[in-house]
Amino acid sequence: MTTPRSARKPFASSILLWIRTDRPRQQGMEHWKGPHSKIISATPGFEEYRQIHLAETNPGLWPATSGIETAIPVDRKIDGVAEVTFQSVLAPLRGRKQTRLAYKDEVNVFRRTLLYAGPPNSARWYDVAGPGEQAHARALIYLRRRDDVNTGAFRKFLAEELVPDLASTGVLKELRTQVFMPWNQRLWNTPDVAHDNPTDQRFHASLILGFTDADALGAWFASDTVADLSARLARFASAVHAYEVFETLTFVKHGKELPEHHLRG
Repeated sequence: MTTPRSARKPFASSILLWIRTDRPRQQGMEHWKGPHSKIISATPGFEEYRQIHLAETNPGLWPATSGIETAIPVDRKIDGVAEVTFQSVLAPLRGRKQTRLAYKDEVNVFRRTLLYAGPPNSARWYDVAGPGEQAHARALIYLRRRDDVNTGAFRKFLAEELVPDLASTGVLKELRTQVFMPWNQRLWNTPDVAHDNPTDQRFHASLILGFTDADALGAWFASDTVADLSARLARFASAVHAYEVFETLTFVKHGKELPEHHLRG
């Protein structure tokens, strides 16, 4: 079994986002990557800030698997994710002023926002790309743990089986994982925006898989590798929602805001 060459263990969180439906979706997406991004990017203490814009049509990339919900429910389909990596565990305290501004602006673009966070060292950014290789197509996958599987067994499966198997394929150009703490609305209870998250809809981990291009992504999801993973995932996961990513925009990298022409990637 192949393991990744190395992994960073950043302090990271993800905010799942649903665009308002009383105006054109693209208008909301443009506001998110325009005025809203400027508020977020100015927050001190960020190591990285990425926006993951999901394709409008997203029935679910993961193949149908007995015992697992792989079709993404239309009424809970996510529009995008804000992925934030902090410079340290204490860094969020430095950004409280900008966070308050973000709170106020959310209602201008989003109808629902959910913050998923993990304890320190629970996120992993794996080194899987070769020299000069970049991901130009991505899939974002959310996993829901089976009720009869405890947290320890679920996390052990991810770290000792799923991730090494993903890395061993040799096709990934990006591999990021997050394991979440129990969801707590009080961590991100912004005004005038919904935060409903029923227990049976909550997620426990996420994966970002990067590929050379869309053809490589499609071939991987149709491969025997995924069929084999599905059979083993069914022992631990009740839902695997695999989203096609439309574009990934990086606004802050290595602690510095990027110029607009460097955002994509």
